[in-house]
Amino acid sequence: PDDFDTFWDGKLKDLAAVPMNAKLDSADSGKANVDYFKITMDNIRGSRIRGQLARPKQGEKFPAMLIVKWAGVYPLQKGWVTERAAEGWLTLNINAHDLPIDEPQQFYNEQTAGSLKDYTGIGNDDRETSYFLRMYLSCYRAAQYVTERDDWDGRTLVVTGGSQGGLQSIVTAGLHPKITAVLACVPAGCDLNGPVAGRLPGWPMWYWKTQGKDEGKVRHAAGYYDVVNFASRVKCPVLIGVGLIDTVCPPSGVYAAYNQLQGPKEIVVLPFGEHGEKKGSHGPYYARFNAWKQALGQGNAAPVK
Repeated sequence: PDDFDTFWDGKLKDLAAVPMNAKLDSADSGKANVDYFKITMDNIRGSRIRGQLARPKQGEKFPAMLIVKWAGVYPLQKGWVTERAAEGWLTLNINAHDLPIDEPQQFYNEQTAGSLKDYTGIGNDDRETSYFLRMYLSCYRAAQYVTERDDWDGRTLVVTGGSQGGLQSIVTAGLHPKITAVLACVPAGCDLNGPVAGRLPGWPMWYWKTQGKDEGKVRHAAGYYDVVNFASRVKCPVLIGVGLIDTVCPPSGVYAAYNQLQGPKEIVVLPFGEHGEKKGSHGPYYARFNAWKQALGQGNAAPVK
């Protein structure tokens, strides 16, 4: 959309008008060399951001990693942050939803069957009401929070995730100028209006999620949330994994986003890569992920092939 940047600049101003009010609650990390905290922050329209943070117990300044996760409604696993912290990272992982992070599974099952049933389609006929508006701004605020911590090294801020997490990763880098690298496997949200050009749309496939709604409004709103349009604003190094038999996040959409990236970039082609990791099909991506993680964690440049 012609006013894409104007729209998102306005939303970031709306967010800036809401005090962050970050609150940390210390808890057991399960690792002798790692500090662990639950974190909450305020977001737009009275919503909250909830997540977990871990850092090495020893040291003063660390490279940072923001971890965003795949689709669904579920608790966060402590190991997602403590394992990275044990490797030397200041690590923040946020919930995509305004929900507690460690309730019993039944709680999340009830949300999935109730208010968050088909959450991806909530409000998708208007850019102002899309469920993803709060989610995208959560990612921005999470990155902002990391950059304001005294223990961030001021040099390295990686954002990473797969599927919906890949979507959030690219969006965050498109919005926040201090992201220094993106690691995204089979990113969702790409080429949402792909069928106009004869291609499959990426998840959440808004193009077909129009029951009881004005199709034109849904497809217009999609332009403000399409990862391809954020990718064209990303200038930092990016590593992407694409599955050639992925029907959830089709390769055509992932390539559309990849082609728009403005900085150094590397794409790992997974010939037998379905959407989920099956029979090691995503192994080549994770091999490169580990190489990037090691280099970036040591303060080196992204090892782009």
